[in-house]
Amino acid sequence: MNQEINQQYPKAYQQINEATKASGFDMASDVLTCSLLKTLASSKPSGNFLELGTGTGLSTAWILDGIDQDSTLTSIDNDNLFLNIAKKYLGDDSRLNLVSTDGAEWIEKNKEKKFDYIFADTWHGKYLLLDEAIAMLNKGGLYIIDDMLPQQNWPEGHQEKAVKLIKDLESRDDLHLTKQVWATGIVIGVKK
Repeated sequence: MNQEINQQYPKAYQQINEATKASGFDMASDVLTCSLLKTLASSKPSGNFLELGTGTGLSTAWILDGIDQDSTLTSIDNDNLFLNIAKKYLGDDSRLNLVSTDGAEWIEKNKEKKFDYIFADTWHGKYLLLDEAIAMLNKGGLYIIDDMLPQQNWPEGHQEKAVKLIKDLESRDDLHLTKQVWATGIVIGVKK
């Protein structure tokens, strides 16, 4: 059975998806993950959202589809080729702040900011600067990562990094954690 049947896609999804394929970007979040991102985003009215790793904006579109008009989403990426796709199709949304910068630099400069929801979809905030990213969460805030199950595009040695990250997350006492063997392997933490 196709798990994507009757899925309601964000308005700009098809255009972004086509531009993503044309660009050669092969690390976009899958539809199941994106649907969950939207659903979880809707649980934080008037929320402050952070996405680390915009890519071409596919997951960004879903998060925007889930947040209300009083929420804001800051999305960070350092590759303008891909970020420009997100800007083209999502840049008119006043709730969205697309930032072209290095993730580590942005986290270091903004670590006093607090968020209700962080989707860490790149190295920074996930494999690097994990403590700093989690410190940016408000109490009850959601920390979400995907691609925790083996992926075809993983470089050699990445499996060990993913296993270590899961162990690091499990050892923390400031998160309630759920690991899902679903979609690409999703981990959701809630800040205690």
